[in-house]
Amino acid sequence: MKRLMLGVALIALAGCNAAEQPVEPPAPVALPAAEIIRTPTKVALFGDLHIHTENSFDAYIFGTRASPDDAYAFARGRTIDNGAGTPITLSGPPLDFYSVTDHGEYLGVVKAMRDRKNPLSDTATAKSIFAIFAQNRRANFLRIGRSVVQGDPIEDIYDRAHIDSVWSDTVAAAERHNAPGTFTTFAGYEFTAMTQVTEFGAANLHRNVIFKDGAPDRLFTTLDSPNPEDLWDWMDQQRDEGFELLSIPHNSNASNGQMFAQTQTDGSAFTPSYVVQRIRNEPLVEITQVKGTSETHPQLAPNDEWANFEIYRNLIGSNEPSTVVPGSFVRNALAQGLGMDVAGLGNPYEFGVIGSSDTHLGAPSLSEKDHFGKFPHDMDNDMRRSVPSDKKAGWAGESRVEDDLVAAPQYGASGLAGVWAEANTRADIFDAMRARETFATSGPRLKVRMFMGDYTPSDLMAADMLERAYAAGVPMGATRDTAGTVMAMGYADPEGEPLERLQIIALRADGSEEIYDVACAANARIDPNTHRCDLPTGKVDLSSCQSEGVGSGELSALWNDPNPSADQPAAYYLRALERPKCRWSTWDAVRAGTPPSSDMESVIQDRAWSSAIWVKP
Repeated sequence: MKRLMLGVALIALAGCNAAEQPVEPPAPVALPAAEIIRTPTKVALFGDLHIHTENSFDAYIFGTRASPDDAYAFARGRTIDNGAGTPITLSGPPLDFYSVTDHGEYLGVVKAMRDRKNPLSDTATAKSIFAIFAQNRRANFLRIGRSVVQGDPIEDIYDRAHIDSVWSDTVAAAERHNAPGTFTTFAGYEFTAMTQVTEFGAANLHRNVIFKDGAPDRLFTTLDSPNPEDLWDWMDQQRDEGFELLSIPHNSNASNGQMFAQTQTDGSAFTPSYVVQRIRNEPLVEITQVKGTSETHPQLAPNDEWANFEIYRNLIGSNEPSTVVPGSFVRNALAQGLGMDVAGLGNPYEFGVIGSSDTHLGAPSLSEKDHFGKFPHDMDNDMRRSVPSDKKAGWAGESRVEDDLVAAPQYGASGLAGVWAEANTRADIFDAMRARETFATSGPRLKVRMFMGDYTPSDLMAADMLERAYAAGVPMGATRDTAGTVMAMGYADPEGEPLERLQIIALRADGSEEIYDVACAANARIDPNTHRCDLPTGKVDLSSCQSEGVGSGELSALWNDPNPSADQPAAYYLRALERPKCRWSTWDAVRAGTPPSSDMESVIQDRAWSSAIWVKP
């Protein structure tokens, strides 16, 4: 269906061959002058570091017209148009930080190709797509995608001066909206690396590159080199020139095992310098977003009852399945990194986690109840497939022809990045990301926090608990020489579902993993044999989406590993689970008065993940 929509979008764009009327960017959202108040024990801040606007080649062709200014205004609570005539607004309060990260490849070029005042509109490539009598527009547009994958520029539209100009505008937009103490913005872009697997499907190796403060005049993209290792070389050069930055891989779930491979890109063995360079440039990984969750997979974690969460099945741009291998998922990569460390290679996968959205509307869709998707036409039922096309006939009467690409039903209303920082400034948030004192959520504003140290029950109950936590231990993202007591905390989204349980996932150097419930709603007992909360299963009325079951606004616990190793490394991270609720597709069905589709999960449990703490004897 996405390919059908691509054809429709191209025809619609070609139907108006005149230059678009220039639109004045909205004035920055007025933000009051804020005194920067520092909190030594740190506060949780929420943001999104994966936002596409009209300057991304794919977003523009599908109808997105949100500018970077629109995107930043949306993050502060302003309603914008989704590109198809529907107003959309952020769910929940304004975000604390944000970065527009358009594809660096052909940045702003497709928009310029349709502008008759721009010389790019006179190129053969532009005419092959946008001319009124152009033939096979879809194939010609897909040439741009293949060019990005192969790292082979299309010469007539590879206008570096134009790309540089749009990048300059992107950086300027981030500067206009940055308001220390209230709202932090970062200049950023996406390095869109992929490797071809099938004619249309590619393994995803994308990264978002985020600059701390200030940015160079020119980007490094896959049209310079599609090899991520060359990106890291360029990033190191930028540091030498005074620009601090980091790279955040995403959608490893669709990488066919390549994101967290056992070798370098050229197939050669890891070296100590490779490991050091990778972790220097990539201290974080995006664990969840609209195209699924990359924590783990039921085939890789058969003893994890919650592994089947927003699984995106396909290669990017294809209906062919992505291979389920350890190199595609964060949990296995964390464990494999421990094994590499034991083998003397060092650990290239000692990364923290965040979430983000990958929206192509300038605006993240974070609410199950009001999910508006990734692209402008994701609100159309032809794309969502959450309601039968003939409501009277219902799902039994459904006889759709299977498309060669079905994406929107797999999209999730996700996700958000969380950091624990002393203040809402670029320096504080970036330093928190560099230190990996970060967490991810699948959309709601729930918070998780974890320490490891020498703690007693009185520390957990003390008024100065956080001061004690830092003084007697280390926070998530840090390392220790010996295992200690874990202090785990979770806080529900005030506007969302209560928490059902907190869990510690323990990872060993031999590749094994164990999941321990450590705190339960309603003070439920934890079974010592199964390590699971003795809780009744939460229920959801699929006719009304009313949730029932126990839940807590806050959960906390002290926990000690019952199987610590004195001589082998380990990693521990925290996962918080909400009470079950309706998925967005079920909400659609409730509003339409039909049963939910059996092809989609009816109920989900939103969640949050902390960065790990590593124990290195």
